[in-house]
Amino acid sequence: MSSLMKGTAILTIGLFLSKVLGLIYVFPFYSIVGEENIGLYQYSYVPYNIMLSIAISGLPIAVSKFVSKYNALGDYEAGRRLFKSGVVVMLITGLLSFLALNLLANPIANVVIEDDEQIFTVEQISSVIRWVSFALLVVPFMSLIRGFFQGYNQYMPTSVSQLVEQIVRIIVLLGGSFLVVVLLNGTPETAIKFAVFAAFVGALGGLVVLYYYWKKFKPEFNTFLEGSVSSGELSYKDIYKEILQSSIPIVFVGMSNSLFQLVDMLTFNNAMTSIGLAKVTDTYLAMLNFLSHKIVIIPVMLATGFSMALIPIITKHFTLAEFNVLRGAMDKTYQVLLFITIPASMGITILAPDIYHVLYEQSEMGAEVLAHYAPTAILFALFSVTAAILQGIDYQKWIIFSLLTGLLIKLMLNTPLVKLMQVDGAILATAIGYLVTILINIVVIHKVLHYRSKLVFRRTILICILTAVMMIAVFAVNKLLYFIAEPENKVITSIYLLICVGVGAAAYGALAYRLGLAQKLLGDRITKIASKIGLK
Repeated sequence: MSSLMKGTAILTIGLFLSKVLGLIYVFPFYSIVGEENIGLYQYSYVPYNIMLSIAISGLPIAVSKFVSKYNALGDYEAGRRLFKSGVVVMLITGLLSFLALNLLANPIANVVIEDDEQIFTVEQISSVIRWVSFALLVVPFMSLIRGFFQGYNQYMPTSVSQLVEQIVRIIVLLGGSFLVVVLLNGTPETAIKFAVFAAFVGALGGLVVLYYYWKKFKPEFNTFLEGSVSSGELSYKDIYKEILQSSIPIVFVGMSNSLFQLVDMLTFNNAMTSIGLAKVTDTYLAMLNFLSHKIVIIPVMLATGFSMALIPIITKHFTLAEFNVLRGAMDKTYQVLLFITIPASMGITILAPDIYHVLYEQSEMGAEVLAHYAPTAILFALFSVTAAILQGIDYQKWIIFSLLTGLLIKLMLNTPLVKLMQVDGAILATAIGYLVTILINIVVIHKVLHYRSKLVFRRTILICILTAVMMIAVFAVNKLLYFIAEPENKVITSIYLLICVGVGAAAYGALAYRLGLAQKLLGDRITKIASKIGLK
């Protein structure tokens, strides 16, 4: 359990900082290129993320699972053989993915553009897709190395490299955009091309960090290799058969969010145009799939950290038939995940108008989209963890089935719901699709592991009650502040927002501590922190 929590903590901190940076850069970038042009930027990232998932073939998690499994059996040679051959494979898949995305750029753009009244042209969208494709040449190789480190329970290289990759990307993105638009008086379209190319430069920065850690840990890895015990003759065919069996479902997990967004990208504009809203469809889609998504995804980073750290641990205990330890890890994971994700997403919903105003601009529509979209963070998080558990117990095929079922439901519902409810229709279709997927995953987990935790159920109810109390407190304080004085600018709104967040965190944290929930889920450190601030 300690290894699970330590690995999760390291990955979560790195992912949190990376996600925060990935959110922060949007605000100055939004100011540089403007609301109308930000949609062009987000159009390139949906196909890019899908091709990226295909290019890496789920390697970070698949490799960590493979290496963890054979390391537990003492066969360190198997993981090293995979790593050496995987370098060549990743270079090839990266090149093929780069070429494929370039060739598909124009067909994708033709599907997206439904009406001449839309803001962007086919050529504009296809051009930014081609520029972002350069990152595919580097990222697959980088992901292989991260997976190898994680298989040895070394999570720091992944965390630090992700953080450096993000920092370098943002510096290049903002610096280049400012140079083009402000100093050289260039067009926002040129700035966006430079911005998406920054993904390639950032990936090079992350690769440099991984090289540093490889030099650092290589002597230790070689020591393990010298004491390797063969677990049976493994041919490259056997190795890659096992990797593919794991990686194909992981590919689907990695692109799950992008696939749901792709459905919106391919159907939303058509549906909106059919009801006479072609002029605003690009802006509304950007609000949903980029501007709001950037905020909503922050609570989900916890699930991502858990899923990355959880798979090698579950694989180890499942391989050694340590089912009690396995169920204990699952209990802990679900509880901590919901303890943080539920109040965070509900807090975003309550404070959506202020959040959207401070981060972007005052927009009734933008705030409404954010408020309605925020609760889906809980579903995104639960999907990540349930899929990780299925991967860890070798039931990956069910992930494909559950996700395809959810996507089919999203595809069937999206157009009629968008015509009926506009943006809310797309959000509802996503929520229903994810809910069906999660329920299928949970049923399979229960059947295989006979896992049914009354403790998790009771704790979830308690978390929901605490969240409801927190929401009431935040709502009351927010209304009181607005009654005293309407905020006249972003500075005042920011102060109001900080006060409300502080009240919400204090109310939720104090109640959770008084009831003993925080100590049980987060450990003794919470007690030490509480004593310092006078709660004990």
